[in-house]
Amino acid sequence: MKLVFAGTPEVAVPALDALIASERHDVVAVVTRPDAPAGRGRRLVASPVAQRAEEAGIEVLKPAKPRDEDFLARLREIGPECCPVVAYGALLPKTALDVPLHGWVNLHFSLLPAWRGAAPVQHAVMAGDEMTGAATFQIEEGLDSGPVYGVITEHVRPTDTSGDLLTRLAFAGAGLLSATMDGIADGSLVPVAQPADGVSLAPKITVEDAQVDWAAPALRVDRVVRACTPAPGAWTLFRGERLKLVQVAPAPETTGLAPGEPAVGKNSVHVGTGSHGVELLWVQPQGKKPMRAADWARGVRIAQGERLG
Repeated sequence: MKLVFAGTPEVAVPALDALIASERHDVVAVVTRPDAPAGRGRRLVASPVAQRAEEAGIEVLKPAKPRDEDFLARLREIGPECCPVVAYGALLPKTALDVPLHGWVNLHFSLLPAWRGAAPVQHAVMAGDEMTGAATFQIEEGLDSGPVYGVITEHVRPTDTSGDLLTRLAFAGAGLLSATMDGIADGSLVPVAQPADGVSLAPKITVEDAQVDWAAPALRVDRVVRACTPAPGAWTLFRGERLKLVQVAPAPETTGLAPGEPAVGKNSVHVGTGSHGVELLWVQPQGKKPMRAADWARGVRIAQGERLG
């Protein structure tokens, strides 16, 4: 099939690579979000998908909004048979959805209808799911509600961050999306409607959501930190400034600490929660690079009675 691929972040690049490498399909153009400010200089930088497409000599379309008439006119001119999508980052209007013969097919990183929305992997980690996966589905005007072509499953490991899990899903999902394009092309795949039961929503995780509540059980604290790593980054307050929590570990042997109360050992820092303690492994003070929590604690010299949070 003649394909126009839509995607923006690094997580979409493995799927683009898989489709470029396919002998059965031709990626003739890419749709991605406009260049965005990045780095200390805040200069405009093309998205990872745009950079990969340019390397491959593929036309790149960067509409401010996918309902822009210039973009729609160019899309109709190209005449794609299908538009595979991975983390594009903008809602597609019906005028765009109607252009390709086989519509737009999204690779979504959850087992639909669970975790519909912008942050399925973060919510799966935060909820303590033991199993997740990815699904390809036909995009319609509802939120991730279209019929499903195929799924893969993936175990959530006890120490997985969202970044770890998303990386594995991005590569496994690339194969699923490529196979879905094959099945649509030869007519062997027919999408199946999602069940009405089991729907859960995964809205974007905000910075406020990423603040750790030390009164919560240790298991919850650990899940929040892993779910918010690498972005937006879990954090707490210490002496009125944000302290990013890069890595923690539940410490069932640590008891007797009040929520947020630190206990500094020679080479360790433990903090009380609503159940047992957690050990702080890596932290990042405001304006500094990540460091071992024990080194941070030695530097700030935590006084008796001080609390995190």
